[in-house]
Amino acid sequence: MEEKINMAAYIRQSFNIQDTDIKSYSGLALAYIGDAIYDLVIRTIIVEQGNAPVNKLHQKAIKLVQASAQAKHYHMIQDLLTEDELAVFKRGRNSKSIHASKNADLSDYRIATGLEALMGYLYLSGQTARMMELMQPIFKDKK
Repeated sequence: MEEKINMAAYIRQSFNIQDTDIKSYSGLALAYIGDAIYDLVIRTIIVEQGNAPVNKLHQKAIKLVQASAQAKHYHMIQDLLTEDELAVFKRGRNSKSIHASKNADLSDYRIATGLEALMGYLYLSGQTARMMELMQPIFKDKK
Protein backbone atom coordinates (compact mmCIF):
# COMPACT_ATOMS: atom_id res chain seq x y z
CA MET A 1 0.00 0.00 0.00
CA GLU A 2 1.28 3.43 -0.95
CA GLU A 3 2.03 5.91 1.83
CA LYS A 4 0.02 9.13 1.55
CA ILE A 5 2.01 12.31 1.94
CA ASN A 6 0.62 15.71 2.73
CA MET A 7 2.90 17.73 0.44
CA ALA A 8 2.41 21.07 2.24
CA ALA A 9 3.15 19.44 5.61
CA TYR A 10 6.14 17.64 4.11
CA ILE A 11 7.53 20.95 2.80
CA ARG A 12 7.00 22.61 6.20
CA GLN A 13 8.74 19.71 7.93
CA SER A 14 11.63 19.57 5.44
CA PHE A 15 12.38 23.26 5.80
CA ASN A 16 11.54 23.49 9.50
CA ILE A 17 8.66 25.94 8.94
CA GLN A 18 6.16 26.32 11.74
CA ASP A 19 2.50 25.59 11.08
CA THR A 20 0.40 28.71 10.65
CA ASP A 21 -3.29 28.87 11.40
CA ILE A 22 -4.89 28.60 7.98
CA LYS A 23 -7.57 31.09 9.03
CA SER A 24 -4.90 33.77 9.32
CA TYR A 25 -4.16 33.69 5.58
CA SER A 26 -5.83 36.30 3.41
CA GLY A 27 -8.06 35.20 0.56
CA LEU A 28 -5.44 36.44 -1.89
CA ALA A 29 -2.63 34.51 -0.18
CA LEU A 30 -4.73 31.35 -0.44
CA ALA A 31 -5.48 32.16 -4.09
CA TYR A 32 -1.75 32.71 -4.75
CA ILE A 33 -0.81 29.19 -3.65
CA GLY A 34 -4.09 27.80 -5.02
CA ASP A 35 -3.29 29.12 -8.49
CA ALA A 36 0.00 27.22 -8.46
CA ILE A 37 -1.43 23.95 -7.13
CA TYR A 38 -4.43 24.12 -9.51
CA ASP A 39 -2.04 24.62 -12.41
CA LEU A 40 0.18 21.77 -11.18
CA VAL A 41 -2.75 19.35 -11.00
CA ILE A 42 -3.95 20.33 -14.49
CA ARG A 43 -0.44 20.04 -15.98
CA THR A 44 0.14 16.69 -14.29
CA ILE A 45 -3.05 15.24 -15.73
CA ILE A 46 -2.29 16.60 -19.20
CA VAL A 47 1.26 15.25 -19.23
CA GLU A 48 0.11 11.88 -17.89
CA GLN A 49 -2.45 11.63 -20.72
CA GLY A 50 0.42 11.24 -23.16
CA ASN A 51 3.62 12.75 -24.42
CA ALA A 52 3.16 15.66 -26.82
CA PRO A 53 5.05 18.74 -27.96
CA VAL A 54 5.31 21.25 -25.13
CA ASN A 55 3.37 23.89 -27.06
CA LYS A 56 0.40 21.51 -27.41
CA LEU A 57 0.58 20.66 -23.70
CA HIS A 58 0.67 24.37 -22.88
CA GLN A 59 -2.33 25.15 -25.09
CA LYS A 60 -4.37 22.40 -23.40
CA ALA A 61 -3.41 23.73 -19.97
CA ILE A 62 -4.26 27.33 -20.84
CA LYS A 63 -7.79 26.33 -21.86
CA LEU A 64 -8.35 24.75 -18.45
CA VAL A 65 -6.70 27.30 -16.17
CA GLN A 66 -7.97 30.57 -17.64
CA ALA A 67 -10.45 32.48 -15.49
CA SER A 68 -13.49 31.64 -17.64
CA ALA A 69 -12.71 27.91 -17.39
CA GLN A 70 -12.19 28.16 -13.65
CA ALA A 71 -15.51 30.00 -13.28
CA LYS A 72 -17.20 27.20 -15.23
CA HIS A 73 -15.46 24.65 -13.00
CA TYR A 74 -16.74 26.42 -9.89
CA HIS A 75 -20.32 26.27 -11.17
CA MET A 76 -19.90 22.49 -11.65
CA ILE A 77 -18.91 21.98 -8.00
CA GLN A 78 -20.63 24.75 -6.07
CA ASP A 79 -23.40 22.47 -4.79
CA LEU A 80 -20.80 20.01 -3.48
CA LEU A 81 -19.03 22.51 -1.22
CA THR A 82 -19.26 22.36 2.55
CA GLU A 83 -20.06 25.50 4.53
CA ASP A 84 -16.37 25.94 5.40
CA GLU A 85 -15.31 25.49 1.78
CA LEU A 86 -17.93 27.96 0.58
CA ALA A 87 -16.73 30.49 3.18
CA VAL A 88 -13.13 30.14 1.90
CA PHE A 89 -14.34 30.50 -1.69
CA LYS A 90 -16.23 33.70 -0.79
CA ARG A 91 -13.22 35.07 1.09
CA GLY A 92 -11.12 34.66 -2.06
CA ARG A 93 -13.84 35.87 -4.43
CA ASN A 94 -14.47 39.02 -2.39
CA SER A 95 -10.78 39.91 -1.99
CA LYS A 96 -9.73 43.14 -3.62
CA SER A 97 -6.89 42.51 -6.01
CA ILE A 98 -4.52 45.31 -6.94
CA HIS A 99 -4.70 44.47 -10.63
CA ALA A 100 -7.50 43.40 -12.90
CA SER A 101 -7.34 40.56 -15.35
CA LYS A 102 -6.40 41.44 -18.91
CA ASN A 103 -8.18 38.46 -20.47
CA ALA A 104 -11.29 37.86 -18.36
CA ASP A 105 -14.39 39.70 -17.34
CA LEU A 106 -14.50 40.82 -13.71
CA SER A 107 -17.13 38.28 -12.65
CA ASP A 108 -15.16 35.30 -14.01
CA TYR A 109 -11.94 36.71 -12.55
CA ARG A 110 -13.43 36.99 -9.05
CA ILE A 111 -14.96 33.51 -9.22
CA ALA A 112 -11.61 32.12 -10.41
CA THR A 113 -9.86 33.85 -7.52
CA GLY A 114 -12.36 32.27 -5.13
CA LEU A 115 -11.78 28.83 -6.62
CA GLU A 116 -8.01 29.29 -6.38
CA ALA A 117 -8.39 30.34 -2.73
CA LEU A 118 -10.39 27.17 -2.06
CA MET A 119 -7.72 25.03 -3.74
CA GLY A 120 -5.01 26.80 -1.75
CA TYR A 121 -6.93 26.18 1.46
CA LEU A 122 -7.42 22.49 0.69
CA TYR A 123 -3.74 22.11 -0.25
CA LEU A 124 -2.35 23.88 2.81
CA SER A 125 -4.72 22.06 5.16
CA GLY A 126 -3.69 18.67 3.78
CA GLN A 127 -7.06 17.89 2.21
CA THR A 128 -5.55 16.52 -0.99
CA ALA A 129 -8.21 13.83 -1.50
CA ARG A 130 -10.96 16.45 -1.26
CA MET A 131 -9.09 18.71 -3.69
CA MET A 132 -8.84 15.85 -6.19
CA GLU A 133 -12.52 15.03 -5.72
CA LEU A 134 -13.42 18.63 -6.60
CA MET A 135 -11.08 18.58 -9.61
CA GLN A 136 -12.77 15.50 -11.12
CA PRO A 137 -15.57 17.31 -13.02
CA ILE A 138 -13.04 19.12 -15.22
CA PHE A 139 -12.00 15.87 -16.84
CA LYS A 140 -15.19 13.78 -16.66
CA ASP A 141 -16.08 14.53 -20.30
CA LYS A 142 -12.50 14.52 -21.58
CA LYS A 143 -11.61 10.83 -21.09
